[in-house]
Amino acid sequence: MVEAAKAKRSPGPDSTFDFDQMLANAGTMASENIGKAPRFIAFASTSMPPAALRTMIDNVVRAGGVVVFRGLPQNSAKALSAALAKVAKPGEQLDGVGIDPRLFRAFGIQAVPAYVVTSSDFDLCDGFDCAGPLPPHDRMIGNVTAGHALETFARGGGPGALLAAQHLARLERASQ
Repeated sequence: MVEAAKAKRSPGPDSTFDFDQMLANAGTMASENIGKAPRFIAFASTSMPPAALRTMIDNVVRAGGVVVFRGLPQNSAKALSAALAKVAKPGEQLDGVGIDPRLFRAFGIQAVPAYVVTSSDFDLCDGFDCAGPLPPHDRMIGNVTAGHALETFARGGGPGALLAAQHLARLERASQ
């Protein structure tokens, strides 16, 4: 479900963002019977402060979700890698991070950070102008933590409440 441009060459040892690995991991990012497609999605931008982006990536991945970017800044994989290098530790691969403009379009995300938890798996429309049906979901936009978003969804009783509670429990276990 998460797409990216393939790198023209293999990443070096100092590379932070491995496009080939991201594609290989796209189908297996959600686990523990949480679903086949990612259902906890955080929407991000390289324009976010590096510390905030780092915290988002850490918490969302620990919770079993994915962090997506709309596209390549300045249409450059190199620019994305450079931006992500500011948030990664030396030699670290940022797993659970992808690019998928379809998710931004499908959920109407115009500002970041934003969080979505869906109630079920879904398929995205592949065209640029098409829109497919989305499952019931909870959505929050604003400068909040992943934990706050998940707790709010879980307590709110909306369509993503049960799954949000599962992701929140996973985040809390990983943080101990």
